[in-house]
Amino acid sequence: MRRRIKAVIFFVAAAITLFAVNAFFLNNHNPMLNVEEQKVNTSQLSPQKLFEHTWQVVKNEYYDPNFNRQYWIRWKNHYRGKIKTADDAKVAIETMLASLDDPYSRFLTKEEFAEQNISIASKISGIGVNIINDSGKIKIISVIENTPAQFADLKINDTILSIDGKKVSGLSLAEVSNLVKGPVNTFVNIDVLRNQELIKKKIIRKEIAIKTVKSSVDKNIGYIQILSFISNSTPNEFLEALENTDSTEGLIIDIRGNTGGLLPNAVFVTNLFIPKGKIVSIVGRNNYHYDIMAQDNNVNIEKPVIILVDGASASASEIFSGAMKDYHRAKLIGTKTYGKGMVQKIISMPNETGINLTIAKYLTPKGKDINKQGINPDVILPLKREDIIERKDTQLETAKNMMEQMISSR
Repeated sequence: MRRRIKAVIFFVAAAITLFAVNAFFLNNHNPMLNVEEQKVNTSQLSPQKLFEHTWQVVKNEYYDPNFNRQYWIRWKNHYRGKIKTADDAKVAIETMLASLDDPYSRFLTKEEFAEQNISIASKISGIGVNIINDSGKIKIISVIENTPAQFADLKINDTILSIDGKKVSGLSLAEVSNLVKGPVNTFVNIDVLRNQELIKKKIIRKEIAIKTVKSSVDKNIGYIQILSFISNSTPNEFLEALENTDSTEGLIIDIRGNTGGLLPNAVFVTNLFIPKGKIVSIVGRNNYHYDIMAQDNNVNIEKPVIILVDGASASASEIFSGAMKDYHRAKLIGTKTYGKGMVQKIISMPNETGINLTIAKYLTPKGKDINKQGINPDVILPLKREDIIERKDTQLETAKNMMEQMISSR
């Protein structure tokens, strides 16, 4: 089975070359879909020429030919003769992109572009934590198992105050990430605040393999958690999870907090459960329309499926859950998904920079546009504050109870 499925994902990736990136280890919570992975562009342009090149790329490829109801030509000469440094170019490009009123189109510096590529490669030299910016505070939202961070006893909700003596307040997530990373087997000193207590840690850096899929078995119910669709290894990891849960009679697939990933990965996973028909539609500039169809893979998973979703389930996660709901192949439990239905293209730019540019939107198999709307689950079940504090997963428990009923009624 595995050999056949690998062939299918290669075909899908090669034929479509559409994928999504959410910068999983940058944790900027900006889920994106993209259409083409390109090698780093090492050609060099002056800051002024880099801005002009970016303007032309947007003019040629942005999905909205009206550019948010503005005369795009006005930006071409707006900064003529005023851009002298790389920082000048960055500010000018970001200002120009901001006029599109599109949160998903953004300029990537050399460092940010490299970081994004690391997420796709699934390996990073660091300590093994994911972070977010919570109202200006850099907080740890997860600690990866069997990493230096776990061995050093870093915890979820720890607030990072400083790294090697440098305060992180006011820094971007990319800047904080760069401070944490470094050569393998070197040390980093991190000060964190936990329950008003200052804790100092000296942690060794190691190569971190990004695991995106976890699985377990509870009696006759299999549980598969897809943390992200970002990694090139996600398809094989999901196949391993299916093997680990093969003896069960029902599956619970958890994509809560999964903010996106590579589109071929989402198509691949969906195709395992939906062997025929449309999986997702791409609608581009000037009403260009392309349907991505399921491919014959000789796999037929017939057991009932429940998918857990929440407000952070976005992008590629919504492609998967949207198709599964449209075909009545799974029941969705949780809260409304994020509602991110726009498609970005990763474009490698001169000076080793990049741009994530919106070039299309996607629709579910039934033609639903979920952008800014999200997907409503079949069973709406928010987590209560007291459940979160007590680490009681009422959504998962409800899913297990429902799955037992689904199995017994077959």
